[in-house]
Amino acid sequence: MTEILFRDDSYLRECQATVTDSGDGAVLLERTIFYPTGGGQPGDTGRMSWDGGNATIINTVYGDGGEIRHLVAEGDSLPGSGTSVNIEIDWDRRYRHMRMHTALHLLGSVLQYGVTGGSIGAEKSRLDFDMVDPVDKEAVNSALQALVADDHPITCRWITDEELAAKPELVRTLSVQPPKGAGKIRLLEIEGVDLQPCGGTHLKSTAEVGAVRLGKVEKKGKHNRRVSIVLDD
Repeated sequence: MTEILFRDDSYLRECQATVTDSGDGAVLLERTIFYPTGGGQPGDTGRMSWDGGNATIINTVYGDGGEIRHLVAEGDSLPGSGTSVNIEIDWDRRYRHMRMHTALHLLGSVLQYGVTGGSIGAEKSRLDFDMVDPVDKEAVNSALQALVADDHPITCRWITDEELAAKPELVRTLSVQPPKGAGKIRLLEIEGVDLQPCGGTHLKSTAEVGAVRLGKVEKKGKHNRRVSIVLDD
């Protein structure tokens, strides 16, 4: 399986890797910094280069066997198995995803309801909450901005499947459960604010989120409110 470097350091922008397989418009590597689509977060895009060639990576996804597939633009050449390549992510896009993903965790800490869905984008992101109460946009905005200004440290650690089973309250998502069976699960902790399983890429502190505010709030059913956020820069 691919060594997943972004789980330990989401700030890596490029690295060297060896091709383990290629074909059908995709390249598999022995290690990667590219995040594959999952958990509401889009897959990374970027570039790949090697001696005598280069290619544009238009998306990153999981394959049927759990491998990470780097999808290459149509018409670009593919490096053969065993080739040493340099890979580089589109950092501006990834960093906005990191800011958005962390901001959604802050939103979830303010609106303490079960989460029924979510989506992360560079321009707009959202969470769906199992709630009937109206959203006080002014109060939520103030709470979000205070959490950003307070500059809470953000760290990750691992627990076992058994430890998570003993603390079911850690899981806020109602529609999707954390993947089990690998023996360990990654926890994201925003110190003093939030603690829950998450495999996405995140910031080192809440201050890096920057100028964030609520966008549209929509009623999507009797027990569902869709709350969007945007970054003001």
